[in-house]
Amino acid sequence: MVNKIFLGLVLLGVPISVIGSFLHWPSVIMFIVYCLTIVALAGFMGRATESLAIVMGPRIGGLLNATFGNAVELIISIFSLKAGLVGVVLASLTGSVLGNLLLVAGLSFFVGGTKYKRQKFNVFDARHNAGLLIFAVIVAFVIPEVFTQDMNESSTMSLSVGISIILILLYLAALFFKLVTHRGVYQHTEKPEEHEEEVPEWSRKKAIIILAAATLAVAYVSEKLVHTFSEVGETFGWSELFIGVIIVAIVGNAAEHASAVIMAYKNKMDVAVEIAVGSTLQVAMFVAPVLVLISLMYPTHMPLVFTMPELISMVTAVFLMIMISNDGETNWFEGLTLLAAYFIMGIGFYLL
Repeated sequence: MVNKIFLGLVLLGVPISVIGSFLHWPSVIMFIVYCLTIVALAGFMGRATESLAIVMGPRIGGLLNATFGNAVELIISIFSLKAGLVGVVLASLTGSVLGNLLLVAGLSFFVGGTKYKRQKFNVFDARHNAGLLIFAVIVAFVIPEVFTQDMNESSTMSLSVGISIILILLYLAALFFKLVTHRGVYQHTEKPEEHEEEVPEWSRKKAIIILAAATLAVAYVSEKLVHTFSEVGETFGWSELFIGVIIVAIVGNAAEHASAVIMAYKNKMDVAVEIAVGSTLQVAMFVAPVLVLISLMYPTHMPLVFTMPELISMVTAVFLMIMISNDGETNWFEGLTLLAAYFIMGIGFYLL
């Protein structure tokens, strides 16, 4: 049912996006069309990477999911940087961290918890991720905020570039640790459940073609979407911060959001937690630093310096997620707690 809706949205949305941009239709209408089209295209990208993961094995599959999971948001952010909307990009990175740790994880825990009293996941992974979350968000994002108080613009960018390079190198090392040197070392102590052999939805060739086509379409629609931000903000009274934190983050991560909730409902909590936390780590340790480096090619550079509300929200989300997930099991009430935190922050960003 959902796949048919997504197919319909793509078949309608892509032509309307092209026609509407040429005929200069109202920005608010086009903003809605662009958002729905990107969400539908993200759904196809998610299905294609899932098929490739099954065909090509878990290692390459994990890397593909990591790479294309945040591709939509990365593309939107690059066009936003090109347009000089640094505030929107930083806000969307904040929104991604909050969205994954509080909204995605919260919904997953809540939906799964309504079906199962207790849901377990790999406690070793949870603890490993906790350390990385503290490093990626608290060390790498708070340090620039503290040190750049008395720095000029040039020194701030130098510090941001240095931190970005370290973050990317550590992220690649974390992938190497998880997928190569320590793959399968930290397993569940209890006997894993039997599960049937998964059959890919599409063949390797078909999945690669769909993935390439969807990525190109997303790139086109994303560029058009970015140009509607200022007018839509004025119409609805939304700040740059709110558009980035809530709208761009939800649109950019729509496919992942749906996947995580479905996995939790099927009681595949390891996968659901990996999507929520793994995606957060990728945003903080790879997407954000890559955007800092890409911004050097444009007139407006993007330092890795967030506003105080963004920073405090992310740090709070990290600590809350660590406290809830550190025992390796969850329930619907813990999910509701994460959701409540997300909505409190959402109200705050809306009113700013």
